[in-house]
Amino acid sequence: MRRGRQIYYDKFSRFYDRFVALHSRDKQGLARKFLVDQIPVQSGSSVLDLCTGTGSLLTPMQVKLGPSGRIVAIDFSHGMLTVAGNKIRGLTNIWLVEADAGSLPFRASVFDAVTCSHAFYELKGETQTNALEEIARVLKPEGVFLMMEHDVPANPFIRVLFYLRLTVIGAGSAIAFLRHEHEVLERYFGCVEKVAAPAGRSKVMVCRKQCAACH
Repeated sequence: MRRGRQIYYDKFSRFYDRFVALHSRDKQGLARKFLVDQIPVQSGSSVLDLCTGTGSLLTPMQVKLGPSGRIVAIDFSHGMLTVAGNKIRGLTNIWLVEADAGSLPFRASVFDAVTCSHAFYELKGETQTNALEEIARVLKPEGVFLMMEHDVPANPFIRVLFYLRLTVIGAGSAIAFLRHEHEVLERYFGCVEKVAAPAGRSKVMVCRKQCAACH
């Protein structure tokens, strides 16, 4: 099953950015810019971009962190990483790693922040749980996990369509996760806060490893 998903995303990578541009209500990428703005780090910090896909966050991240920062972007799809590599050609201090979100190849407490944009809900069952454990493990004590996802629509009809889409893409575990999202995240992080993004009908779950970091 995992190999099948890899093949799917490898092939989809050729059309992914055009697909997003066609269907996105956030034509200017304001939601992703908002996510980068939420990263509470400056130049010289280390950030891990989980499930980076075609690397849409990497260029604005590099601008924020500067030449002394370090950005590591992972994805399990070689095709997605190839597209991301073409986007960041010429940029410094960005490393692309082909790896599974549920088994990160990094030491504990090495990143100031971990980001994940519109991809966490698509992680399946055990991988989703393992990913949360791994994110908490690789974050520094004062680190933060920023998870951007589409918010559950307020309109009942649109909400049904939202859940239907998750079911169609096989993200049944995401529906269960959504029902207790705050509670589940608090099992792994000291402070969890939901922040509405200004565009794209998205939200950012700001998850700080230690509650003291909230004050």
